[in-house]
Amino acid sequence: MSTTVDVHNKELVEHGYTLLDGIGTDEQAAEALSWLGELIPQYDGNLRHQVKAAPGFEGRRYSKSTNTISVHTEAPGWNPPPRYLALHCRVQAKCGSGHTELADARAFVAGLDEADRRLMYERSVDWVGHNTGGTGSSGVSRPAVERLADGREIVRFSYNLLTAGHYDPPVDAEVRPENLPLGAPGIELARKAEEFFRAYKVSVLIPEDSVLVWDNQRMLHARSSYTDVRRHLTRYWLADGD
Repeated sequence: MSTTVDVHNKELVEHGYTLLDGIGTDEQAAEALSWLGELIPQYDGNLRHQVKAAPGFEGRRYSKSTNTISVHTEAPGWNPPPRYLALHCRVQAKCGSGHTELADARAFVAGLDEADRRLMYERSVDWVGHNTGGTGSSGVSRPAVERLADGREIVRFSYNLLTAGHYDPPVDAEVRPENLPLGAPGIELARKAEEFFRAYKVSVLIPEDSVLVWDNQRMLHARSSYTDVRRHLTRYWLADGD
């Protein structure tokens, strides 16, 4: 393992994320990420997804809108969810926003009281799939924190699902608690996660020609709203290389 890879691996272990720079093309991004594991298909079955604002999504909490995206992990309905998520910045927003925000879910869970920890570890949630054509898109029923036989834990989370019953709901969505995956306790849990996130998040405005990588089975992430619709990132999912 090269010294550079050693540094990035250390940052991933210690902080849950790392930033790779000097990456201009898709091919360079794929090569730079190869030490982590294998690129895997996303919701539409493709290895690359273009994250860019598009008409028609103005009223939704969705990656193709410019709206704030609340705290979540990627693809909680996959079994397992992608181990790593990577965003390659092609055009950075020049409006001073559009940050990718990260916080460690382990710290969030450790700070919960016993009742909320039971909710995270013991109550199964129906993490629905997204689109056909991807891998594992039928969805799974798992607790928000799943203990694996080898001692590792996988965190699944979606503020939107717990409060609005949908991963990408309308901005003004209102759903009765009894129709939500964890009911009223799930709404309160989501609010606590958002409060923790706002207090402890790291905000990264990814530089152009750089790739932000994080452990998706450990880290919560979100995105701040922005106005510069030229913003363009390419997203990658990676399976665990172990």
